[in-house]
Amino acid sequence: MILNLEWLRTFKAIYEHETLTGAAQALYISQPGVSLHLNSLEAYTGYKLFDRSAKKMVPTERGKVLYNFVLEPISKLETAEQLFYRSTKADRPTISIGMCFETFQFTLEKHISSLPFNVIIKFGQYPQTLHDLDKGVLDLIITPHKEELKSLEYKPFSKERIVLVCGSKTNTKELNVLLDKGHVKEAEAWLKQQLWYSTAADMDHLKRFWQVNFKHNLDFKPNYIVPNISSIVRCLSGNQGFSVIPDFLCREEIASGKLKLVWEGNPVIENTLYFGTRKKTMYEKEINMVKAIFEQEEL
Repeated sequence: MILNLEWLRTFKAIYEHETLTGAAQALYISQPGVSLHLNSLEAYTGYKLFDRSAKKMVPTERGKVLYNFVLEPISKLETAEQLFYRSTKADRPTISIGMCFETFQFTLEKHISSLPFNVIIKFGQYPQTLHDLDKGVLDLIITPHKEELKSLEYKPFSKERIVLVCGSKTNTKELNVLLDKGHVKEAEAWLKQQLWYSTAADMDHLKRFWQVNFKHNLDFKPNYIVPNISSIVRCLSGNQGFSVIPDFLCREEIASGKLKLVWEGNPVIENTLYFGTRKKTMYEKEINMVKAIFEQEEL
């Protein structure tokens, strides 16, 4: 195994900032990256260099000795780096944002090129984005789910309503009569005979809508499984079939007559959308610019 100088730079940052998060922010790398460097250095030296406590990293005696050895040479290398690094333009900060594909496409995509900083977008399921935010892999997430973690905070900014829609060529007269008369069981039986669209990765909207309105779990398989909700909207537009999706993702198609809003359910299902961030961040300015874009869009 060869000693990597980046391990020593990371070690020095942990020693001086006393936390993995502080070191990650100082070095502009993720917290898991800091942990990996430290673990690699400890494996290389064969010694434990820090005692992990709830609030800070406490250097061991071996850690103190190593710090005294590397402080001067690492500092000189960092000075050399600053003096001899030539940049043709000012450094741009980079922030990482987690959200679902449809939310990105509907809101942020058209604004990306105007942002004065670098952006990495990560798509994934909400539990994973929460985990990545907590670990420092992401700086901001857009989520309808919260998990109370000490390092995270949430700000509500909008709501999404989960609705039943269909293509404009779908005949819904019989269904409308059943729903108007309150014949929910008959309406369910009728719906189960129709063509249905859903997504491969996430059927939560359909499952939840069925459970809330028909009082039992979904007991049929959709006919067409497509990559994402945007695909569902395109497939249904001007055609036949049903799906359950957030209303903001099909508002334009309903207004233009390509889709029909069939039923909002009883009771109506609404999700609150939150900005999720870490309580301590060095990218507050950039994050606030992204938040402003979402707040001005009509979700």
